[in-house]
Amino acid sequence: MSNKINRQIILAKRPSGKPESANFRLEESAIPVPEDGKVLCKTIYLSLDPYMRGRMNEGKSYAAPVAINELMTGGTVGQVHDSRSPDFHEGDIVFGSGGWQDYWVSEAKALRKIDPQLAPISTATGVLGMPGVTAYTGLLNIGQPKKGETVVVAAASGAVGSVVGQVAKIKGTRAVGIAGSAEKCRFVT
Repeated sequence: MSNKINRQIILAKRPSGKPESANFRLEESAIPVPEDGKVLCKTIYLSLDPYMRGRMNEGKSYAAPVAINELMTGGTVGQVHDSRSPDFHEGDIVFGSGGWQDYWVSEAKALRKIDPQLAPISTATGVLGMPGVTAYTGLLNIGQPKKGETVVVAAASGAVGSVVGQVAKIKGTRAVGIAGSAEKCRFVT
């Protein structure tokens, strides 16, 4: 595998406003080799989540900022290409924090196996990933809706909002979704 190249997206400069291609840089490096207890994965899907924009800023937040000239972080669905762990085998599909790159090495304990027979593997970056968990725990643990109540969902066409609306309906509430355009509202209904 040493003759293959790993492409990585690096944060080159902090955006002011909407991120643009000039804020990033493409770098190439050798594909890393896993050490004992680690796993080499090839990225299949990258979860592009709203929190990433905040991590591009320099200021203090709930998560540390990505440093300039460092790899952009992000949740990834990948396929195991080389394993130095008895818990994972070549071909396994996993979710981890591989970032914006083609190949990544992870501690085996930081990976979660995905069973492609249960749901499409892409759902690990959406409804069965961070957006889904955020929606589910936020609504049920913080909002605690009761049957018959009305739940208003902002950004109802987004990854989190669309799940909140569905869970709210399952809980017997009247879900009212707000979205930024007629097209987004059609998506929600």
